[in-house]
Formats: sequence, C-alpha cells, structure tokens
Amino acid sequence: MSQAVDILFHYFPDLTEQQKQQFTKLGPLYEDWNSKINVISRKDMEHFYTKHVLHSLGIAKVMKFEPGTKILDIGTGGGFPGIPLAIMFPETHFHLVDSIGKKITVVKDVVKQLKLQNVEAQQTRAEDLVRKYDFIVSRAVTRFANMMPWVKGKFKKEDFNEFQNGMFFLKGGEVDEEMEERQVSYVSYHLEDYFKEDFFETKKVVYVPWEGKR
Repeated sequence: MSQAVDILFHYFPDLTEQQKQQFTKLGPLYEDWNSKINVISRKDMEHFYTKHVLHSLGIAKVMKFEPGTKILDIGTGGGFPGIPLAIMFPETHFHLVDSIGKKITVVKDVVKQLKLQNVEAQQTRAEDLVRKYDFIVSRAVTRFANMMPWVKGKFKKEDFNEFQNGMFFLKGGEVDEEMEERQVSYVSYHLEDYFKEDFFETKKVVYVPWEGKR
C-alpha cells in the first residue's frame, strides 16, 4: 500500500494512541482480506486511507456524535463509513448491515482484530430491521428515493445530539436533483472545505433531518 495513515493524523490531530493504532492496522487488514476476496477495488487500495477512511470520516467533520448515540450503517459493504466512524467515536454504538455475507465476514473480522466493542455487524436487509436508531449513515448505496422505504420507522423520537435525528449520506457530484425528487429538507456539506485532496472536490456529506411525516 503506497499511502500512509499519516493523512488521518494530519486532519484529526487529537486522536488517542489507541485510535492511532487502530487506524494504522486498518490498511494491512484490508490489504490482506482484499488478496482473498475483492472487498475494495484493487486500484482503490493504493489510495485506501483517502478514498475510504478519510472519506468516511467526512461525517466526523460535520457531526460529533454524543456518547450513547445509536447509528445504523446501511449497505456498509466492507465496513464504510461505519468502521472508521466507530474508531472515531468509541462511545457511540454502530450497527453495520449488508445483504452480502462475504462482506459482513470481512467486517466482523476487522471488528474483532481491532477489538472494537461498539460495533455489531449483521448480514440482513435494512428493511427487515425493527430496531430504532438516532442516525442512519450510508455511502451512496442507492438513490435517496430508493432508501426511503428502508429507513421509514427506524428513528427514535427523542433527539439528544447537536443535530436532529436523521441521515448522513456520503455522496459525489450533483445531489440537488436527486434530493428534490422527494422534496425533503437537507443540507449539503462540501468535503473540499475540510480536505484539500483533489478526490474531495465533488464529494459531499448530505444531512437529512427525519421529520417523521414522510
């Protein structure tokens, strides 16, 4: 892997020693798994810490989750954005779900190797879950309109974070047309305001408060 973990330490200078060790282990763990099954595209592994870890942590630049917050990561794939966020917020609980079993196998192993006590990984479809959460996060699994049936009824009523309970999506390119399909209120945060790498020029965190009426 050509890219060092130092890029994270530059943008997040207040990490604890444990967090630094966990982030440092991430690259080799995924490299090893990627040699067995294709979790991350081979060419992306060269830029693993920028395109996967730092991108996931774009949400952490926008939102600081309070201890005890419960978060669902829909379509987590190999564990993004859930695993980097779980390292960043060790007192917040993350439920990572994906319908593809081999990806959840990878997630479970990474969680075990890093000794993450705040992550639960499960092979299931989001629409089959009955639990309620404070927030849902996702990395551009599908168009927003397609996600609506999956997230309905999954939010707790009480808010105790800085942001009202809702969704944080990592999206690329134009999001306005897609969001306006459903006429929801939303806020886009441009990641180029936080990270200087070219990769982030078109990347955004889109926050959608859950108003319970949809």
